[in-house]
Amino acid sequence: MGGRTDAELLAAHRDGDREAFGELAGRHTDRMWGLALRTLRHPEDAADAVQEALVAAYRRAGSYRGEASVTWLHRIVVNTCIDRMRRERRRVLVPLAEHHLPAGRPDPAAELATRLAVDDALALLPPEQRVAVVLVDVEGWPVAEAAEVLEIPVGTVKSRCARGRARLAVLLGHLREEEDR
Repeated sequence: MGGRTDAELLAAHRDGDREAFGELAGRHTDRMWGLALRTLRHPEDAADAVQEALVAAYRRAGSYRGEASVTWLHRIVVNTCIDRMRRERRRVLVPLAEHHLPAGRPDPAAELATRLAVDDALALLPPEQRVAVVLVDVEGWPVAEAAEVLEIPVGTVKSRCARGRARLAVLLGHLREEEDR
């Protein structure tokens, strides 16, 4: 039965196919996991958020009438992450994408300090700005796709990113000063 589209799997799930939702979720779990992990930072929290989102999606799939798009799965993950951030009111960090340092990099310790400073600064953003910045700037999603997932206008995503970036520039201004020395 492989080869069915997302829309066909969703329709099959609504029609009682016990395996369809599992196949659909399996296709998108990696992206959902990455989004949750980068938003919440802690693997256990990310796993819990993805599990909560999948349970909610399973229960509500019957009411979703979209075509081929499964951005509703990502939207549920984003909303779950925002709810967890608000509920737990704890410091949430967003790791930067892992990368290898170029061969000529003079100071890996300074690179690590910079990454930690950026994580700390991202944690200080309001959840709505943090999620927009994570989706667009960390995950590299197109603004239109982020807007669809967040269920907000494209202009709102752009303004949240702009406000988040402006706040990050202030919070991380000391890095530029250190670089200029």
